[in-house]
Amino acid sequence: MKKIIVLAASALFMTGAFAQGTAPAATGTPPSAPMKHTVTNAGVEAHIKDLRSQLKITSAEEDQWNKVAQVMRDNAAQMIDMMSKREANESTMTAVDDLNSYGDIAQAHADDVKKLSAVFEPLYNSMSDAQKKTADTVFHPHPRHAKATKSN
Repeated sequence: MKKIIVLAASALFMTGAFAQGTAPAATGTPPSAPMKHTVTNAGVEAHIKDLRSQLKITSAEEDQWNKVAQVMRDNAAQMIDMMSKREANESTMTAVDDLNSYGDIAQAHADDVKKLSAVFEPLYNSMSDAQKKTADTVFHPHPRHAKATKSN
């Protein structure tokens, strides 16, 4: 079974930039069609625009925001290239090739998140408390789960 799983982010918290198919049930049989995950330039641009709006980027923050947006674009371009190459070789890949290809994509994603974090941090530090609260919600859309503790 060939899968490309782009951990998005959220930390690509950028899940809005990804169009994902439905994952097949774990039955042990291959799906009738490969699961497709695609990143598009239009999707990334729409996500950048939406994120800018949600974060209420000010004119004073514009230069820092432009750096964040450029890293998002660069990351997406790299992912598009890697996924295209993987899909082009899909029919001839062995299980080992598939695992290595997935590992390369997962590593690139991890590296991309670190690049994004490095340029986002100065912007975040310059934001108002209200913007930071919005960013905290946008970048971590799932409720934080407190660890349950039991006293016996």
